[in-house]
Amino acid sequence: MNTLERASYYGIRALFVIYMIGETLKMEHAKAFEVYGIFFISIIFSKIIGAVVGDLFVGNKKAVIIGGLIQALGAFSLCNPSIYGLYSGLFLISLGSGFFTTNLHSNFGKLYLEKLQLSDAGFTILYLSSNLGSFFGILLLGYLGEKYGYSIGFLTTGFLTLLSIVPLLFIKEESIHDKIIDNKISFKKRLQIIFITFSVVGLFWLFYELASVRNSDLIFQFSEISALNISRYLWNSLSAIFILPISIIAILLWTFFYINQISKLTLGLLFAILSLGILLFIPETPLKEHVYIYIGSLLLFSVSEILIAPVVQSTLTKYGNPKYLAILMSIISLPVRLFTFLLIPFKEELDNSIQLSFNVGLTGIIILTLGFISHTYFNSRKPKQTI
Repeated sequence: MNTLERASYYGIRALFVIYMIGETLKMEHAKAFEVYGIFFISIIFSKIIGAVVGDLFVGNKKAVIIGGLIQALGAFSLCNPSIYGLYSGLFLISLGSGFFTTNLHSNFGKLYLEKLQLSDAGFTILYLSSNLGSFFGILLLGYLGEKYGYSIGFLTTGFLTLLSIVPLLFIKEESIHDKIIDNKISFKKRLQIIFITFSVVGLFWLFYELASVRNSDLIFQFSEISALNISRYLWNSLSAIFILPISIIAILLWTFFYINQISKLTLGLLFAILSLGILLFIPETPLKEHVYIYIGSLLLFSVSEILIAPVVQSTLTKYGNPKYLAILMSIISLPVRLFTFLLIPFKEELDNSIQLSFNVGLTGIIILTLGFISHTYFNSRKPKQTI
């Protein structure tokens, strides 16, 4: 279900900017990227709306089905080659995706209420399915859109979304009341654990976004080296290719060997530092022999990503209230956006210097890692429940 919906969602994202600036709509580049930015931001709010509706009114299963139908309708609306079709389609896709994703993740998390030690492995599976959907959606729908026209691409995304909700029609939604396990940790302590996890992961992604401009620059330069004969598309897909085998290894490890979430976060942060640190050995103008360093950096970061990404959802499942799990999951991306506002006064300087942005990002992750390790160490000296 998740793979098909993610294939549809990311396939649409790959198509609609090119569609806006193409011969049909002939939108200016600046306007097209402005629309894309609004669409991206709207997803954050639609997730909250969808989660509230799912948790408080119709139930998570029905909210997923409603979201899938709305998202499919949005994809079909994009087949109308007009500004009206564009805006109505993007609005419906944003709303539908918000309903679908948070409620699906909530339903998935509730499967682990009685086996919480397996929740990291479970959410790694979910993360893997999202990446597979993203990879194949961009590959397939990008090809269909360019080869047979955008309408065919948008129609295909709509049908993929409809297919993603078919299994739900045959699955009975179970009540969670009998599955709720009494949590002996106080509400204050659980809230503190969730807050720390949100903050650490939010700051991590903020700093990585700053540092990743160096990645984008290297991809561009490597793709221009004719001796390598590797397309820019393949460079952009390398990370997704690494995610598959690393995810499978992680799923097996987390299934048979329990490693607490603090250790996973710490290891993830350290791997991220290594990943970005070895990029310092690549000069500003790279040569073809530096490609191996770059691939090594991507591999290390893929390990970091698999260690960090599922932790927030499994932490919410373990320490949050299952009745409001979708609402909690809908605000996962908010810390990154809130922290981003703190950098607004420095945005121009960071945008104008790839090296400055990279240095700030790498330094930020190093300080964050040292702070997190210090906090963990001093708190471990007191008797307490750890995550």
